[in-house]
Parts: sequence; structure tokens; C-alpha cells
Amino acid sequence: MRNNFNPWHQVTPHTDANDVVKGIIEIPKGNRAKYELDKESGLLRLDRVLFSSMYYPHNYGFIPQSYCDDHDPLDILILSQIEVVPLCIVEAKVIGVMRMLDNGEADDKIIAVAAGDPSVTHYNDISELPPHMTTEIMSFFEDYTKLENKTVVVEKFFDKETAMEILNNSYKMYQQHYGELHKWFFGK
Repeated sequence: MRNNFNPWHQVTPHTDANDVVKGIIEIPKGNRAKYELDKESGLLRLDRVLFSSMYYPHNYGFIPQSYCDDHDPLDILILSQIEVVPLCIVEAKVIGVMRMLDNGEADDKIIAVAAGDPSVTHYNDISELPPHMTTEIMSFFEDYTKLENKTVVVEKFFDKETAMEILNNSYKMYQQHYGELHKWFFGK
């Protein structure tokens, strides 16, 4: 039986707060498994186990109803004191973005804090994070694919305003790419 629910297309990303989005977790923090959304079924699939002895430093997933140049939804890294289970919807306050190139292609990562976690909700912009935290994030993404002979270059971290522009552009790209199909298939 085919799964008729696809979180990429059917979860509304917006909340009552302009800077809070719904992120869908694919990979819990502290994990070596690289799970990805199977675009057709809406289920998670195991892409691979990381070749490096590294673990995701924070919860990692995507923002529904977003689309980027890499033909995937926009990635989101959600900081929290806990590991969040895969396919959980997490309301997250956007605080910045990490611009990076993955094998020469743009692959932005929105940086956010779990809105329901009092240990991180006081952060409002990436500039407020402890320097070691951004260094740790950058180091993970630069190094986790080296043993796979892939090249990742972290260009720079940008502020909340830049992150919101990238997010809004990804919503527009989604509408351009999936708008009519979305209305026809899901009736919305």
C-alpha cells in the first residue's frame, strides 16, 4: 500500500511567528546514520552510514514546501539539548544560515534553535552563539565526507536576515516548481 502522506509537500512550514518555521528532522544529533527523505514515498531511507567517525552535532532535517537549486528541500540544522526522533516536526526559530558548496553546488543550511527548548530559545541571531559552536558545525560539514572523496567548502555564516531571504526564496522556488502539481495532487 502506498503512503499517501509526504511531509515535504503536506506539512505547512509556517507558524504564527515570522521567524519560526516547522522543520522536519531526518537525522537526530549524535547519529552517524545519514537518513534522507525518500521523495516519492515520504518515508525516510538510509542513504549511508558516515564513513568518518563523526556524529551529527545537531538535529538535521529539512523545511517543508521549500525547494533549492540542488533539487531538494532547504536543509535546516536545529540546535537543542536533546536528540529529536526522525520525522518529528519541530518548531524552530531561524537565527542564521551557513552557506556552503557541496561538490561545487550551493547547499545552504538554515541554522535554527528549537522553539520549545528553553536552553537555546534565548539565541536570536547566529552571532550570539558561542564561537566554538559555529566552529564545530563548520568543522563537521567540512570533514564528514572527506573519506568519501567529496569536497565540502563552508563559505561563511550569515545573519538571520540573510537566512530569512534564503528561506523566502526557497518557498517561491517550491511554488514555481510544485505549485500546480501540489494543488492538483493534494487539493490545496
